[in-house]
Amino acid sequence: MTHYISIVEDTGPDLAVGVWFPDLPGCVSAGDDIDEALRNAPEALALYLEQIEHDGKPLPKPRTLTELKADPAVADDIREYMLALIGEG
Repeated sequence: MTHYISIVEDTGPDLAVGVWFPDLPGCVSAGDDIDEALRNAPEALALYLEQIEHDGKPLPKPRTLTELKADPAVADDIREYMLALIGEG
């Protein structure tokens, strides 16, 4: 099973909790609270990877936390929000 690091954005009680994957542009999930968002994330990941395979493209290689921390595009989000390791299905 492939696992990807996700960023879990909980920005307050009036907004949904978002989950997104730095290695998978456009792969997002959400929920009314952190628990629901994390329950929904594996399904979003599985559907995203299924579409990539259907399109005949190779699956993106998951980066390590060290590699993601070195990426200026996500480094601030890693410092600010919670992280979760999500596996497909």
